[in-house]
Amino acid sequence: MNKIGFVTCMLAIVLNLICPGSAAAQDALRITGSGASFPFPLYTLWFKDFSRLHQDADIDYQAKGSGAGILDFINHTVDFAASDAAMTADEIAQVPDGVVLLPMTAGEIVISYNLPGNPKGLKLPRDVYPAIFLGKITRWNDDRIQGANPDQKLPDLPITVVRRADSSGTTFVFTSHLSAIDPEWQNGPGAGKTVDWPNSDKFVAAPKNDGVTATIKQTPGAIGYIEYGYAMGARVPMADLQNRAGHYIHPSTESGEEALAATKLPEDLIAWVLDPEGDRSYPIATFTWMLFYQHNAEPKKAEILREMIEYSLTDGQKQSAKMGYLPLPQNVISAVRAAARKIQ
Repeated sequence: MNKIGFVTCMLAIVLNLICPGSAAAQDALRITGSGASFPFPLYTLWFKDFSRLHQDADIDYQAKGSGAGILDFINHTVDFAASDAAMTADEIAQVPDGVVLLPMTAGEIVISYNLPGNPKGLKLPRDVYPAIFLGKITRWNDDRIQGANPDQKLPDLPITVVRRADSSGTTFVFTSHLSAIDPEWQNGPGAGKTVDWPNSDKFVAAPKNDGVTATIKQTPGAIGYIEYGYAMGARVPMADLQNRAGHYIHPSTESGEEALAATKLPEDLIAWVLDPEGDRSYPIATFTWMLFYQHNAEPKKAEILREMIEYSLTDGQKQSAKMGYLPLPQNVISAVRAAARKIQ
């Protein structure tokens, strides 16, 4: 070995001794995912912690929206995906490797607003907030809003509705809820990851949950729908919504857990909480799913994905509430753990 080669070799040895994790990091198996922005903050924490504990794996997840994640999954450009809208039978049929859909966490969709003085606890009746998103109630001092909030002096200010610009599972859940409680909505825009918004020329569109959150914060008179964790993180006001029992409920871990309590999962693990019963149930709650290939070309990836799922069902669930998500009920955890064995 010449002198230059000897020095290069010794330098490599020294660097490996100083940074023993560097070689392991280079050898880590990279696993990619994309999809829902709804659970993105929680998934980011999970994947970071899992990758730290399992240095043979590096999980990279991009929040593109549920629609884009499903498309990536169908096109096989990712190793897994995530969606608040699960997958339809037609979408599943486009994946020849088979699909395993697992509800991995749950959350609430809140209605946030931007009003002078940031009044807390604004009450929105069950027939009022669908009318706002139909573009039928256009000013904040409308009698139907003011009547539900007699202790607040609401401003004579135009309502600016902020909606999602992308194909969104959050939109799917929100519009499914509106369809469940309002016949006009059901017969009009209906439910979907994208819908034809009435008066959409007067609405403002923003991408992903963080985009809608930022737009609400920047727009006086704005109102929009976002995931509870984003609202918590941005410290934006959240409306108290009238539930099926007629009570005004503020979003919280407790009111969300009550909404999920009576849910029974079918065999395909796809269940919707569109208009939950219960006096203290928050009215808009949902599971959100990870999507996996049943048959993977690389056995090591399948093994790591199963380990990641187990981590998410155990240590991961302990992190949910503080991040603004709902820990899965024990019966759901058991069903997910059993279904994860199909990933091979």
